[in-house]
Amino acid sequence: MGSPRSALSCLLLHLLVLSLQAQVRGAAQSRGPGGPGRVGGLEDRLCAQRSGAARNLSDPAPSCPGEGAKEQSGRALPKVTQRVTVQSSPNFTQHVREQSLVTDQLSRRLIRTYQLYSRTSGKHVQVLANKRINAMAEDGDPFAKLIVETDTFGSRVRVRGAETGLYICMNKKGKLIAKSNGKGKDCVFTEIVLENNYTALQNAKYEGWYMAFTRKGRPRKGSKTRQHQREVHFMKRLPRGHHTTEQSLRFEFLNYPPFTRSLRGSQRTWAPEPR
Repeated sequence: MGSPRSALSCLLLHLLVLSLQAQVRGAAQSRGPGGPGRVGGLEDRLCAQRSGAARNLSDPAPSCPGEGAKEQSGRALPKVTQRVTVQSSPNFTQHVREQSLVTDQLSRRLIRTYQLYSRTSGKHVQVLANKRINAMAEDGDPFAKLIVETDTFGSRVRVRGAETGLYICMNKKGKLIAKSNGKGKDCVFTEIVLENNYTALQNAKYEGWYMAFTRKGRPRKGSKTRQHQREVHFMKRLPRGHHTTEQSLRFEFLNYPPFTRSLRGSQRTWAPEPR
């Protein structure tokens, strides 16, 4: 066995090693995640003081080391999305087309009086008292005088006989009929001016169906008509001896006494000359 002095020295050496290990463990725990020991804690306190001063001065706070990582780990930053709205220019042609399909109840109706000359029969459309419609009237016939009322601000019209007061309408079979009440859409026609300067009347309820007459002046079914056919071509003519009711506007000249310019101080005034 060794001497008691050597055993005592070994025991002291072992206790010294244990104390050193305990000091190292304590230093590691004191540093933690914030920074290297006391120095890291001091940096954190200084950064917090700078941030508070920046808030008081309404300036953006300076970024501290590790602060961005803490915010990202704590909560997700919101995504900023900007929505760009592109407004298309208004389509005036489409607006007119849509408004032309709606009956205008507020505007003043334009009323015209004329005859419809059929290209095929060579005579005029007439509405008889027995509710028959044909194109066999001569020029100036009282039953050939038609009154045309506008339905919208566009080219949609209602046609009725001036002598009988009956409206020209079209039923679901395409046959022309006369009605005393022309408020229905089947009594509305769209005036279409063709390239040959003739006018075609298309029914507003049954699109593609036109008012048409054969060579003998008999009405033809609208389901068998097309825009290029001669049977649907008409010419608008004034009745014989009919004069427009519009009076010619005359200009009236007002005579005012002549004016002379006079100076009164620094102001200029106009005074009439003595008569």
